Amino acid sequence: MNTKKRSAAVRVSLDMSPEANDLLENLASAHGTTKSQILRRAVALYHVASEAKARGNRIAVIDQDKKVVTEVVGL
Repeated sequence: MNTKKRSAAVRVSLDMSPEANDLLENLASAHGTTKSQILRRAVALYHVASEAKARGNRIAVIDQDKKVVTEVVGL
């Protein structure tokens, strides 16, 4: 990521389906945060996944026994 000093926030507008908006609202409500914060976290998570893929690694959900439950594909 860019380490330069950041200026004022940038406003972004996007169109999404009603279903995606409902999911976003439900996630924000469930985590006691805003839709904007959920989207910021999603971008950060996507960045981590993208960097891992570029290094030849894979992204997965691992259970308590260190077994892969779900592998994230298609990034």
